[in-house]
Parts: sequence; structure tokens; C-alpha cells
Amino acid sequence: MAVANQRGRSTGAGRRSGPAPRKDAAQRRLIDYPRAGLRGVRRWLPSWRLVLGSFLTLGFLVLGLVVAAYATTTVPKPSDFAQAQTTTVRYANNDDGSPGAVMGTFAEQKRQIVDASTLPEHVGHAVVASEDQSFYDNAGVDPVGIVRAFVNNVRGGATQGGSTITQQYVERYYSDQTTTDYVGKFREALLAVKVTQSQDKNEVLGNYLNTIYFGRGTYGIQAAAQAYFAVDAKDLTVAQGALLAGIIPSPSNWDPAVNPEKAQQRWERVLDNMVAGGWLTAADRAAQVFPPTVEVVASETYAGPQGYLLKMVRDELIDRASFDDAMIDTVGLNIVTTIEQPVQQVAEAAVAGLRDGTLAGVAPDPLTKVGLTSIDPADGAIVALYGGPDYITQSRNAVTQDRAQAGSTFKPFALVAALENGVSLSKTYSGKSPMTLDGWGGDAVRNFGGTSYGQMDLVKATAQSVNTVYAQLNLEVGPAKTADAARRAGLTTEIGDNPANVLGTDNVRVLDMASAYATFAAQGFHSTPFIVREATYLKDGAVAYRGAGTREQVFQADVMADTTYAMTQVVQVGSGKTWIKPLDRPIAGKTGTSSDNHSAWFVGFTPQLATAVAFYQPTADGAGEDAITPFGRNVDEITGGTWPAALWASYMEPVLGLPKYATVVEFPARTNVNRAVPSSTPTIAPTPTEEPAVEAPPAPTTVAIPSGLAGMKQADAEAAILDAGLTPSSSQQADATVPAGTVLSSSPAPGSEVAAGSTVSLVVSSGPAPADPVPADPAPIDPPDVAVQ
Repeated sequence: MAVANQRGRSTGAGRRSGPAPRKDAAQRRLIDYPRAGLRGVRRWLPSWRLVLGSFLTLGFLVLGLVVAAYATTTVPKPSDFAQAQTTTVRYANNDDGSPGAVMGTFAEQKRQIVDASTLPEHVGHAVVASEDQSFYDNAGVDPVGIVRAFVNNVRGGATQGGSTITQQYVERYYSDQTTTDYVGKFREALLAVKVTQSQDKNEVLGNYLNTIYFGRGTYGIQAAAQAYFAVDAKDLTVAQGALLAGIIPSPSNWDPAVNPEKAQQRWERVLDNMVAGGWLTAADRAAQVFPPTVEVVASETYAGPQGYLLKMVRDELIDRASFDDAMIDTVGLNIVTTIEQPVQQVAEAAVAGLRDGTLAGVAPDPLTKVGLTSIDPADGAIVALYGGPDYITQSRNAVTQDRAQAGSTFKPFALVAALENGVSLSKTYSGKSPMTLDGWGGDAVRNFGGTSYGQMDLVKATAQSVNTVYAQLNLEVGPAKTADAARRAGLTTEIGDNPANVLGTDNVRVLDMASAYATFAAQGFHSTPFIVREATYLKDGAVAYRGAGTREQVFQADVMADTTYAMTQVVQVGSGKTWIKPLDRPIAGKTGTSSDNHSAWFVGFTPQLATAVAFYQPTADGAGEDAITPFGRNVDEITGGTWPAALWASYMEPVLGLPKYATVVEFPARTNVNRAVPSSTPTIAPTPTEEPAVEAPPAPTTVAIPSGLAGMKQADAEAAILDAGLTPSSSQQADATVPAGTVLSSSPAPGSEVAAGSTVSLVVSSGPAPADPVPADPAPIDPPDVAVQ
């Protein structure tokens, strides 16, 4: 019995410590988590009741939010969109901070509203087949499409929006900004559902067709029909309607005039979708022929030289700020460019002076093209740019699109690479011509005009643009390093790493050369060129885009100081002195002339501004390149030291007189990077493992004036003076008996002993005296700066 009673008590106690207490504990908590009465991992595993309850609760919350958002969503008045604002493009702010003058506007809303009932059914069917095949069945949104786009975006595929026609219509008709974030897309979807409740499908489709951008400055199907096919929308054929429908997502890029292959691909896709949707029979599909379009008629907005600037503004906003054409034309922006109107006016006037014969006394060949641009080294801002006379008649930009062989303007990149790799400016090389070099290839290297020189350092070789010296330097340093220096400086086109790249055999853009020399002017800091200083929304002043990027140091300051010094000698005593030295400002630069005179350059810089000028001449059919037709008295061929340098000077002289650029700023002093400095502590020199660099011997205190200068060609006489350690200075004098470019006399007399570095004056024949005053002649012979002949 006692045992029985004990068992009974034991059983009762067991009940109190068993499952029953767990049930009571769970009842005392709203959420049994972590789970009471369990141990280990099971304690932390939620029960199915908790999981189900959580999902149901979350679902009801989301549903409640959607219902609330839908209930509070209202459809705005369509007239809100009709108040599209003009985008205004201005020159850079004036020096006093006031807004610059208006350069142009973007507001080409070529739109004519048409009654959707007048449109052929196949036009609407084509648009539905292209943009939203479930349009007639969906409620304004396509959940499957949204999920598909979301999954694709999460996986990192090409960005997809999953938007229906109704959503696109809502975005364009009731909003003035493109929606890209998920919250915005959610609101857009709710509004699309609301619109579907209040408007029938035909009304939505009709408003959509009257609203969207079709390219060529047109909004709506009627304006598009006129712009592409010169017909009314009511007369569009199946093929024409399919083409317009196919290019809707990217009309500027898929216009048949821009990308005919892509346009036809999109056209075929639309027709195939029409067959799949039951709107076109297979037989009718097979009968369709890709429709021809009329020639694009450019807007007068782009007339004149400023048309190139406006196109660059538009392209920069599209490429760098994710705008599209429709937004630029309708959203309403105030765009401040980097183009300084006083400088731009000087640029246009200088080129006009060349074109009308004022500069040279005779006009150049009409086929000769000229590109000119200036860049602020401080931040890469494009200060002025001449891309052509009229964008409407000649839409290809001579500065940003066309390319020409760089000629000897490429040599400074080899100089930079050499200075970075242990070579000093004082190292000497043979300047004889022609010269056969191991590793160069089968052809001998020749200097311009076949002129030979003795031993010369890199300063003189740069000043006289000696091909044979730079060929040796490039082989020594490595052409790949020269190409790398060019890329770091700012060249964006393909640059070969062959030995001849030092002579400028690659085709480059004028903008890139100005950018590269701006890097030199900035003492090794590179900034990507830009034309839009700032774009703000008119409606609230919010900043939409700023063009200035970050500066990156790509070269060391000491390398830049020595490079700049060598390039100043081009202006002081070398191939650019005739036109540039008289400006009497600290200027560094380089002439350049390509093989067979297909291009001619002068690129130069002050500490405040880098400017590139290029001449080149396409063939009459535009398919190739011709030698630039010579023009001007005593000019037998167009080289960098002739009219390119003259145009550079005629432009920069008034620019340097403007208040912003009038202050004279000096370049950093030469640093003599890599030049050996004698040590006060004797050391035992190690056995050299390779031939040591040849350094220039100490300069003598006095030198003799070279003999035989009279009767020499000017370039040869100047080279002889430079080789003697003296400085040449030339003036011209008319002489009917001595050919132009020949030295008449020199002073001091030949054989005289003078201090090293003294100036030797040359009087050079300019040929017969002109009957009437004419503009000054360029140097009759451009010193050597030509690629391999």
C-alpha cells in the first residue's frame, strides 16, 4: 500500500513536470519562441504555426500597404505634362559671375495630336506587338514581366524595366522624369492600374502614340510619320508602322540613318511578333519590304559653328548623366557650359581669317579641314572649340570625331617615357640622316629634308624635331612605354607599340592632343575633358549633372618640368619659333607633320591654357586622305611650322590679351632629372654591365661662330649654330637674286670667338619683294618633324 501510495505520488509529480507545464508556459507567451521545454537546436527552430503566422501577418501588412497606396493614388491632369519646359544652353559664366549668353535651346517638340481613330489598326498592333503583347488583356501592369525583369536585374543581366504600354504612357504623360528605382516603379504601376480603370485601351494607346518620342526631334506618331516617311500617320503602311514601333525604346540610336542593321533587326522582330499575336498573316509578313526613310533634316538649332558645341552638350548628358533625348528636350534644364564666349569668338574669327585669305594672303583649298580647341589644364574644361563651319551642312566634328596622323607632336610622349626611365635631357645621340637601326625595320629613318646633324642632346633634338634621334630614343626606352605615356596623358584612340609610333604614325583626335598637352601644362595632372559645367532643373534648381571629374596625377613634376623645358625650345629656337616666339609669353609646344603631308599640327600650351590646331585634307569623295594642298606665298608644302603655327598664334595672341589670361605665369624651372651629380665622397665605380649613357661634356666658356653660314638653307644654318652651343635668331629680307629661305649674312662674323650661348643673327632671303603689303610669311622650310618618308 505504501508502495502504491508512493507510486501514486510519483505519477502525480510526473504529470506536473511533463508536457502539461510546457502547454501552460506556451499559453503565457504570445509567441512561443524560442520554444519552451525543448533543448538544443530544436529550441531555436520555429514551429510551423509560427512560420505560417508570420507569413500571413507579413502578407496582410503588405496587402494593407498596397491597398492604402492605391486608395491614395490619384490620376493627375494630362495638361500637367503639356507644360513641357525648354532646355537652355549657356556659355560659361562671365568673369563677374553673371550668367553667360544663351548658346542655344533644346525644345524641338514637333508634335501634332491626331485622333487615334484615324490611325490604321496595324499601327497600333505593331506598337503592341513590340512593346506590350499583353496590352489588351492586362490591368495596366504585367506581373510576370515585372518579376522577369527583377530576376534578370538581380542576376546582373542587362537592365530591364518590365513596363507595359500603360506604364510607359503614365511615365511620359503624367511625369517629367524617367523612373528607375523600385519605389518609383511601384508608384508608376499603381497609377497605371488607376488609369486602366478610368480610360479604355484605345484611349490609352492613342494618348501613348501622341506622346512618345520617336527620334529626329519628333513627339507623337504624326510628326514621326512626316519625319521618317513624309506621309501622314493615317497613311502609314504595315512596314512603316513596324519600323516606327521597333525603334521606340532607343530612337536616336536605332534610326535607320544611324544604325540601319539594328533598325532592320527591330523591324523584323515587330513583324514576327505581329504574326505571333494574330495581327498579321504569315503571307503578309513574307511580303513586307524594309521601308526607305527620307533624309534627316537637321534643326536650325545646330546651324553654324555653335552647332558642334550643342551636339557635344547633348552627347555628354546622354553618355555621362543617363539622360535621353526626350528628357533633354522636355524636362527643362539650365545648362552652363565651359565654353568661354570671348575665347570662342576669337577662335571662330581666327579660322574665318584663314578661310577668307586674310591670314595667308590666299584662301586654302576648300577641302582642307581645320580643327582647333583649347582646354583648361586645371580641370579639363573645354574653353573653346572649332569643329567646322556649319554643323547642318558638315556634321562631322573635326575636333572630337575626325582623326589625323599626329606626326612629331607625338615625340614628347617618347621624351616623357625616357625621362621616367633614367634618361636625361643632356644625353646625346647622333642626328645623322639617313640612319639604319636594328629593330626599326627595313626602311632607314630620315630627317625632314634629309638634313644631317652631329651629336646633339634631347633638348636640341626636340627643338629641331630630329627623327633619327627620336627613333634611337624610342628603341632604347621601348615603344610600348611611349604608347603608355601617350595614353596616360590623355589619348583615347588606339596607339600601336611599334617603333615608328614615336613619329606619329597613329591617327589621333584633336581633342585628345589638346587634353594630353593640358596634362603637361598641369605638371602631370590629367583631367578628362568636359563641356557641361553644370545642368540644373528649371523647376526647382536641383543639380542634375556636373561635368568636372577628378584630377589624377599621371606623371611626376620633375619629369614634366624637363619635358616642358625641352618643348619651350621648339618655340624659342626650333620649328615653331617663326610664329610663336613673337607672342613673348612662356609657351611650350610641338609642330607635327605626317608622311606625305596628310596632316599638319601645332599643339602648344601656357600654364593657363592648352591649344591644339590641326590641318588635314580628305579626298574629294571623302573616302581617303590627300596631301594638304599648299597655299600662301613661298610655301611649297603645309607643315606644322607654317599655317598651323600661324593660326595658333593668330588665335592665342588675342586670347592671351583677355583679362583672364593676361597675367604672365612662368613654367617651373628645369630640374635636370636623371642627370648625374658629382659626389664629394669618392667611391669605387662598379664594373658596368651595359654601355653607360653618354652625357654631354661641360659646355665651353667660348666658342667659334661656324663658318659658311651664308648660302646655307635657314634650317641647316640654325642647326649648325645650335651644334656649336649658340642660339640662332633669324630675320627676313627681300632679295630677288637669292632663293627664299637662303641665308644672306650672319653676325658676328664667322670664326669669331664669343661666349657660349650667345646669339648669332641670320638674315634670310624672303625672295622678291611683294608689290603690295601682304601678311608675314611662315618659315619657308619647316624643321624636321615628319614621319618616315
